[in-house]
Amino acid sequence: MTVNQIIKRAIERLKNEGKLLTPDAYTEAFCMESKKAGILVEDCNHVDKYFKLLDKNFQSEIKQYHVRTTQELIRFLISKINRMQPSQCAETLESLKTLNKRVLQSIEVLHNAEASELAKNSIRILEKNTNSADFEQLRQAWVNFLTLYDDTYLYKLSKLGKVYSGDLKKTIDSIDVSGSKSSASKSNLEQIASLMTASFVPSIASSVNDKIANVADTIKKDPSLLATESMKDEIRDVIKLRIALDKSSVKDMVVALDSILDKLSLQLIDLIERSDISTGEIQEIKSDLEKFDLKKESDFKTAHKKLFTIATTLEERTEILSKDLKLHNTKVTKLSAKVAHLESELQKAQKASREDFLTKLYNKRALDEYLEIKEGEFNRYGRNYCIVMFDLDFFKKVNDTYGHEAGDAVLAGFAKILKKESRDVDVVGRFGGEEFLALLSDTDLKGAITFANKVNKHVAKTRFMYKGERIDVTVSGGVAQRSAHANMKAVINSADEHLYSAKQKGRNRIEPS
Repeated sequence: MTVNQIIKRAIERLKNEGKLLTPDAYTEAFCMESKKAGILVEDCNHVDKYFKLLDKNFQSEIKQYHVRTTQELIRFLISKINRMQPSQCAETLESLKTLNKRVLQSIEVLHNAEASELAKNSIRILEKNTNSADFEQLRQAWVNFLTLYDDTYLYKLSKLGKVYSGDLKKTIDSIDVSGSKSSASKSNLEQIASLMTASFVPSIASSVNDKIANVADTIKKDPSLLATESMKDEIRDVIKLRIALDKSSVKDMVVALDSILDKLSLQLIDLIERSDISTGEIQEIKSDLEKFDLKKESDFKTAHKKLFTIATTLEERTEILSKDLKLHNTKVTKLSAKVAHLESELQKAQKASREDFLTKLYNKRALDEYLEIKEGEFNRYGRNYCIVMFDLDFFKKVNDTYGHEAGDAVLAGFAKILKKESRDVDVVGRFGGEEFLALLSDTDLKGAITFANKVNKHVAKTRFMYKGERIDVTVSGGVAQRSAHANMKAVINSADEHLYSAKQKGRNRIEPS
C-alpha cells in the first residue's frame, strides 16, 4: 500500500467519525491507518520512543491511562509536574525553559528566514517574565508556521549551485538557470524545445509551411538557441504564420459553404418567381433570402439552421411551391449534405490534434506530450510512473471474418473498458492500430501489473456483439516502470518487449506475470 492510499484512508476515517480535518486529528488518523496497513512511520512512534526514556513508575502509570499520542503524553507529564513540590516544579520549569532555548537556538541557525525570525522572537519571550497568554500566542505562532510552511522550492536545489546560508528561499529565487550549461538545464531546454515545436503544428490547416518546418528543425537540433533574441523573433513570426494558416483554412471552408448557400438561394428564388402566387408571405421569404449573409453569421450551425428554416417555411406556406420543391429535393438534399459535411470536417479538424476519432481516447500525438510531461516530473521530482502496452489478440482475424465495421466496434468497446478501469490521474490512448498505451502516474511495477490484469480479465468476460453475433476477444499486455530504466525510450521499448513475450507465450496474458 502506498503513502497516498494511507492519506486517503486517513481523511476518509475523519469524515466517517465526523471529526474536523485539524493537524492533530489528521496525525492520529494517519498513524492508525499506517499501523493498520503494517507500515512503520517514524513520526507515529514518538510516544514509544519517549516512553522508553521515562522512569519505570511513569511507564506503568502511562499504560493505565492508555496514552496513544504525543499530545496525550505531554498533557500527562504536565499534570505530573503540577503535582510536584514547588521547588521541584520550579527546577523542572527552568530546565524545560533552558531546553526550549537550546532548541530555538538550533532552529535559528537553519536556512529558513521565517523559522529563524520566529525562533528569535520565541527566545526573547522566554527570557522575560511571561504569562500563559504569551505562551499561547507563541504556541499559535508556531502552529501557523507549521501549517503554512511550504518547502516545495527545495526541489530546485537538487542540481543547482550557490546557497545563502541565512535564507534558503533567497537561494532558490536568486539562482539564474537561463544561461546554465548544466545537464539539468540542457534537459529542460530539450523539453521546452519539444513542446515548442509541437505547438507550431496548425490546429485546423492540413499542412505545415516550409518556414515553420525549418524553424522547428533548427530548434530540435540546438535547443540552446531558444535563449537568443534572433530565435525569439523567428518564433514570433512562426506563431503568426501558424495562426494565418489556420485562418486561411477556415476562410476556404467559409467560401465553400458560402458558394453552396448562394446556389441554394438562387434556386429557391427562381422557384418563387416561376410560381403563380405572389402573396405577401412569399415576398417576405424572398426578402429573407436576399438579406441572408453567411459572413455575418457566428458559426456554420447557425447558418445551416437559418437556411433550413427558410426552406421549411417555403414548403409549409405554399402548396404550388411545395410541388416544385419536391422536384428539386434531390439537389437540395445534396447541397445540405455538403453543408453538414463541411461542418463535420471542421469539427474533426479541431479535435484531431489530440483525440483519436474512433475510440475517443488520446491519440499518439497527445500520448507523446503526456509522456514528455511525466518524464520531466520523474527527472525533477523523482515521481515514478509505469507504461502498459496493450494489443488485441488476432485482431486481423476479426476484420477478415466479420468485416472492418466489426473491428471498429471491438476497438471502441475495448477503449471503454480501458477508460473505465483507469484512474482520473492516468492517461490512456490509442498508440496505433489495435495497440493501446496506458500511462500510470505514481505507480510501481506491482501496481501496474495489477491494473493490466484487471483490464485483461474485464475483456475476457465481456460480450462483444456485432449484428447479433458474439465475437471472442482477448488482450495481451506488457508492463515496464520508469525507475528501472535509463530513459523514457527504454521504458517504452521494455513494455513493447514484454508485450511481444506475452504474444509468444500464447497471448491473453500480461508480462511480466
